[in-house]
Amino acid sequence: MDMDSSLFTHNSSLKVTLLGTGTSGGVPSLGCQCEVCRSQDPRDHRLRCVALVESATTRILIDCGPDLREQLLREHVTGLDAVCLTHPHCDHLDGLDDLQGLTVFSRQELPFYSSEENLRVVHERFGYVDQLKYLSDGSPRWSVPQLSYRAVTEPFDVNGVRVVPLKLFHGKAATYGYRIGSLAYICDCSRIPDETYAQLEGVTDVVLDALRWKAHPTHFNIFQAEDEFHRIGARHAWLTHLTHDILYERDSKLVAPGCTLAYDGLTFNFDA
Repeated sequence: MDMDSSLFTHNSSLKVTLLGTGTSGGVPSLGCQCEVCRSQDPRDHRLRCVALVESATTRILIDCGPDLREQLLREHVTGLDAVCLTHPHCDHLDGLDDLQGLTVFSRQELPFYSSEENLRVVHERFGYVDQLKYLSDGSPRWSVPQLSYRAVTEPFDVNGVRVVPLKLFHGKAATYGYRIGSLAYICDCSRIPDETYAQLEGVTDVVLDALRWKAHPTHFNIFQAEDEFHRIGARHAWLTHLTHDILYERDSKLVAPGCTLAYDGLTFNFDA
């Protein structure tokens, strides 16, 4: 779809759409007949976590989980300028092959950013993307995603949009969040290192891992996410990566002021 400048207000030149807000298995959970999994409220139907950040000229995808094709079709996305991977768990990476549907039409490599360690795992799991990248004559093989892997530790620009990698911990695993303008995207996180808080100064909106009410060893629960929201000092927190323990109509009334349970398709503007 062509960029529509009417999507961006005068004071907020960037927009984020939460394409998915569910935990690793999605919601409804396969085989489950709980109240949430039987809910007819579309806010209780959660695909795996992916976010799309847009300026008037640029689209940046955060993660590419197994529901990616459905998510991009739903939002009429026909092109991207970059992908930023938080970590290589299946629910955040396994839609990588669907990026081929975009690069085959753009006829351009798609920049794919993450940490060196994360990209090592991507190469291991999607080795065919490297092995089949070129035809025998040296031209691109458009039947596989044409990706330009870029290991980053410092801020970088995508068409003039500044992206700041944020070091996080998901249990013992080191992962990335990303700051873009006044937005911070912190998904799959159980601890924010002290040095990362300095990079969060001035953030007004934070999309924040908040798995459920009950404690979990590798994710913030909702109480912990509320505490992190207050420590960061943001204006608003959008709680994501939600399990089937969370019934939207019931639990949205219980979260702290300034916090909102996110849902698939949620869109808001923020300052560049």
